[in-house]
Amino acid sequence: MHLIPRETEVFIVGGGPAGLAAAIAACQAGLKVTVADSSIPPIDKACGEGIMPDGLAALEQLDVTVDDSMAAPFLGIRFVGEGLSVAAKFAHGVGRGVRRTTLHTVLAGKAANSGARLLWGARVSGLTERGVTVNGREISSRWVVGADGHNSRVRRWAGLKGHNTRPPRFGFRRHFAVSPWSQYVEVYWSDRGQVTVTPIGKDEICAAIVTRDPHFRFESALRVLPLLRDHLAGATPSTREHGAISATSRLHHIAQERVALIGEASGSVDALTGEGLSMAFQQALALARALKKGTLRQYEREHRRILGLPRAMGGLMLTMDRSGLFRRRVFQGLASDPALFARLLALHTGASSVRGLGIGTAMRMGWQLLAA
Repeated sequence: MHLIPRETEVFIVGGGPAGLAAAIAACQAGLKVTVADSSIPPIDKACGEGIMPDGLAALEQLDVTVDDSMAAPFLGIRFVGEGLSVAAKFAHGVGRGVRRTTLHTVLAGKAANSGARLLWGARVSGLTERGVTVNGREISSRWVVGADGHNSRVRRWAGLKGHNTRPPRFGFRRHFAVSPWSQYVEVYWSDRGQVTVTPIGKDEICAAIVTRDPHFRFESALRVLPLLRDHLAGATPSTREHGAISATSRLHHIAQERVALIGEASGSVDALTGEGLSMAFQQALALARALKKGTLRQYEREHRRILGLPRAMGGLMLTMDRSGLFRRRVFQGLASDPALFARLLALHTGASSVRGLGIGTAMRMGWQLLAA
């Protein structure tokens, strides 16, 4: 751990992927950056461990490479359920599945090499008029960034109020030592929740459950998902079960004066969208541009844009989770018109926009889903 400095230009509370990405981007903008986290790396978190093409594109802008030596590529998304299987490839590029601890190690190394001070095992106890208090000492900072997750203390200290727009769901992740059987990220649907399977290596997959029922674990999931049970037959779990909360939250403002929020601290969408990391990396680039200009208004505008489509897609998926009838109709609609799924996926990953599609095409897509 670096010695605690007396001053810095940007102080980031939270050293997860969002905080480290913000540090890298701010260093690239020529700013002096310090990051503090109470944990010791590598920092893990239960998640699906897939990075969509738009997230990989943002990482490239941060000069961070996630290649085949540390990750497994996937070509698109497949939904499995209601007796159907529907798949779509990404319009541009591929996604990559990578262990969360591996990603954290890569990002931490890049942040350090970019010039950021990384204070691991450091406790931030509050904001001051000039900066923050770390391990009982004040650090003067022009900007303070809260990258400290869904229950952000920085958000609370700054008075940036938010609220959950839907009841939280529960996430459980486990790795299995088995060769990936698909070139897609597969999402298995049931009335009790979803299981997302992501290839993360030649001989390993990540399986992540998202559910409203905290008792819906891997044993019960395999009982109601026979296709997944067949794929995992004889597979050895390579890690223990790791849990987390999947929340959908919205904030009225994500910045004020000298404080800005990023990642889940700034609002979140359901984990099933798979866009959490991608949004954080895009937010990091937007935040660095705003800090360089010396104003956070631009960041607020870009932040709303970045969350817009994932939030809409998250709403669609949560409706599919709650209503079996709606889910069956959506599956039937996607199966009858595979190109529709491809267009939705292109929208979701930023490969196309509603404006780019045209209002007429967007309306037809919506009508196809409603009329399915």
